[in-house]
Amino acid sequence: MKEALFGKALTELRKITQEAGLPKFTAMQIADWLYKKDITSIDEMHNLSKKVRIALSQKFGMGLQTPVNVKSSTDGTKKYLFEANGRGYIETAFIPERKRRTLCLSVQVGCKMGCLFCMTGKQGFQSNLNTNEILNQIKSIPENNQLTNLVFMGMGEPFDNLSALMNSIEILTSDWGFSWSPHRITVSTIGIVPAMKYFLENSLCHLAISLHSPFEKERRMLLPVSQKYPIADIINELKNHDLKRQRRISFEYIVFKGLNDTHRHVNELARLLNGIKCRINLIRFHTIPGTSLEAIDERRLQIFKFALNAKGIFTTIRASRGQDIDAACGLLSTRELMKPEDTKFNSQSLKI
Repeated sequence: MKEALFGKALTELRKITQEAGLPKFTAMQIADWLYKKDITSIDEMHNLSKKVRIALSQKFGMGLQTPVNVKSSTDGTKKYLFEANGRGYIETAFIPERKRRTLCLSVQVGCKMGCLFCMTGKQGFQSNLNTNEILNQIKSIPENNQLTNLVFMGMGEPFDNLSALMNSIEILTSDWGFSWSPHRITVSTIGIVPAMKYFLENSLCHLAISLHSPFEKERRMLLPVSQKYPIADIINELKNHDLKRQRRISFEYIVFKGLNDTHRHVNELARLLNGIKCRINLIRFHTIPGTSLEAIDERRLQIFKFALNAKGIFTTIRASRGQDIDAACGLLSTRELMKPEDTKFNSQSLKI
């Protein structure tokens, strides 16, 4: 299999062109074709000589893959399924709203984190995606020219694949790449502290942290990895950084019936987040197989939101999308991995 050219950073393209004895400006020409023009083959790079295009094509391909399946919701949400080069499947969700067109990206096939509420974690971990496979999710969907925002909130933990994540962000935000503003990109994490620190120091993208409970014992039950990275350590790391450079910090909070929706939780959240300019995004839980967790009723959810706002924490409720398709993270790929006769899962709502 040929090496993928799409997904190479400028430094990598310069090394390729230098080894081929090409002029220095050739790397910038290739980057322009890869990330600013709608091409699908090296042969379309018309300002390169035919000889150069043939030489590149002998070693490299574009590395683009189209989705193997797509499900469309009545609300406009689309769930794309990609095959990860024989290593399983990944999902990408396109979410249209009034003024936004958001794409939710995956970074891993499966996930190591084992979060109690997540279908992806139940698949186990298969592999990391490389930069080409991450960016292919943008390039290879019909809506790629409509996108206004990107969120790394799909399958896998972004900071468990830090190198490919940061390479992708470099290509997305560089002038020679896609030229996206970092303020249109949000990375979600459960809080792997060393990687989070590196991200904060080397990117201006927004950060979303999976919180789900301010109490460590409850959070460890929901997110087992928090045993290694307690919420107190995450908060301390945030307070050590200058978060005033237009970066937005948000905390993702899936609300579970009778577990994390009390006044005690409101008071502890206010204490924990004191001094951090942030928002809390409350997320409705949509039941998945293999867990006893239950969704909160709408009235209780609104009460919880108002109580947090009254404490001075800007709190919103994230709209559920794609309720008529397999939009909850991991469900569509799980269906694909299962034998048809074993498929017993119901369609769920997207939790992003």
